[in-house]
Amino acid sequence: MDDFDFAARRRAARAASPGRAGGGRSASATAADGADSIGARRTPAQARGAAAEALAAAHLAARGLRIVARNVRCRGGEVDLICLDRAHVVFVEVRLRSNLRYGGAAESITAAKRRRVLIAAQWWLGGAGRRFAGAACRFDAVLLDALDADRITWLPGAFDAG
Repeated sequence: MDDFDFAARRRAARAASPGRAGGGRSASATAADGADSIGARRTPAQARGAAAEALAAAHLAARGLRIVARNVRCRGGEVDLICLDRAHVVFVEVRLRSNLRYGGAAESITAAKRRRVLIAAQWWLGGAGRRFAGAACRFDAVLLDALDADRITWLPGAFDAG
């Protein structure tokens, strides 16, 4: 499949997906059979990641943050959740590590991953989130070692843009 066909399928899927917020994939973009909006089936790892992001979103919403966008992707970057916390725009990286053999969830947020989150944050603030461009920004992490709402660790200000 050439690049043109792929781009056309993505645009059609985005246009058909209701409730889109600033380039993020909405929860309704996933079909009941586990397929995404363009018909590709999720891998088990992607399904666990989506479940972790849903748990993290519920955890943050229960603590007063408002979810503005999910799964924002751009060339060179991606951010799992974008929230509002009073006057702050909060970019959230969600990490699930059930096997500690390669380090925990916090250790998996490398400098390269932080750079990808920052790239996506800048991209979003310049486009869909431009109304928040003057607001203070914060980069949080939500860490899970299991898909259990009682075992969530939220780290406000986990890293900075510098």
